[in-house]
Amino acid sequence: MTVVRGERVVLPDGVRSAAIYISEGGRILAVAGYADPLPADVCVLDAGDAVILPGLVDTHVHINEPGRTDWEGFSHATRAAAAGGVTTLIDMPLNSVPSTTSVGALEVKRRAAEGQCHVDVGFWGGLVPGNGDELRSLVAAGARGFKCFMAPSGVDEFAHVSEKDLHDALPILASLRVPLLVHAELPSELRDVDGDAAAYGTWLASRPPRAESAAVDLLIALAGKHRTHVHIVHLGAALALPALRRARSAGIAVTAETCPHYLAFASEQIPDGAVEYKCAPPIRDAANREQLWRALADGDLDMIATDHSPAPRSMKQGDFVHAWGGIASLQLGLAAVWTGASSRGLGFEHIARWMADAPARLAGIAGTKGRIAAGADADFVFWNPDENVVVDGSALFHRHPVTPYNGLTLKGRVIKTWLRGQVIFDSGAILGQPCGTFI
Repeated sequence: MTVVRGERVVLPDGVRSAAIYISEGGRILAVAGYADPLPADVCVLDAGDAVILPGLVDTHVHINEPGRTDWEGFSHATRAAAAGGVTTLIDMPLNSVPSTTSVGALEVKRRAAEGQCHVDVGFWGGLVPGNGDELRSLVAAGARGFKCFMAPSGVDEFAHVSEKDLHDALPILASLRVPLLVHAELPSELRDVDGDAAAYGTWLASRPPRAESAAVDLLIALAGKHRTHVHIVHLGAALALPALRRARSAGIAVTAETCPHYLAFASEQIPDGAVEYKCAPPIRDAANREQLWRALADGDLDMIATDHSPAPRSMKQGDFVHAWGGIASLQLGLAAVWTGASSRGLGFEHIARWMADAPARLAGIAGTKGRIAAGADADFVFWNPDENVVVDGSALFHRHPVTPYNGLTLKGRVIKTWLRGQVIFDSGAILGQPCGTFI
């Protein structure tokens, strides 16, 4: 038996000193007092001044393998996850080829990932026009839920859905008791690109806040009608927050996430031509950013996920119209969020709720992931929340180092990452062979 102790352990009921008892199988047996007498035959590891966080759960990661492994792959992505304190991730059904819209495609993806994963990995299925007959079998095969787009996804293999497609699919998902994750931008509210394609303002104007808020309004209505859990991914527009607040008050099963880049950056600071900032929905202004922070603090936004979506450098060049829209941040999410949260008086318990507990609940794995508690997997992070680190994109574990965080000073450093009782990352290095399992 191993006991891990710390003076600052982030538990479901708050931050306190504690001792975590870990079984040989990598489960948490008990959480006891730091100074409680210990059995004679245990190995004791003390975190010293480090904070012990639950292992983070990132439910929005584009790994892209197979088919676009030159963009990102399971080996690189899960190394980055471990280095960033993420012990469980859920892979998105695109941009791999084939997309994960059938059981056969899910099996192809599992075979591609086999033996490469340094953290535990689960899979979302994809909802696209015409694959309604696949939904039940995908859940039976292990899909945690489904992702869809209301606007074009950017890849031809993953078509966006219509309102009718949503009406048809939601009753099936309700019966399966799994969530639908939605890229919420309404096509009718998007605008043609008008102006200098290299100017960030041109890209921003083409995807106004109303495109997000109108989509969220429709999804809330559908979730209420069909009594289905709908989750809004990567919410960037604060304009949608009042509707989400009303839906929550009415008991409608709608949840929402935002992303580190919407919390760290503001449109005013993005230079023209800096396409490493391109994503959809776009990064909006500083006032919008502050509203997102307030919504997280107040519980109107449930969680934070990275939407890690890297691409080769050749695709992150040129102008904002033609460059790939995606931000690489899997290794940096914790530091980026903590940098902003700590400056606003928000604490360790907020980080654990937004980046571990709530994502685990979304993925249906809250019994074993996302918290330090008896019965859960012994997944946690030794973390120095006070150390400042300058981001060097070339030193990240992501396959491609292009990131808008390059050169920034972020607060907080991961010291060690534990997966099911085993240290998989320590002092900048990945340890051992891949030991991640499939969720």
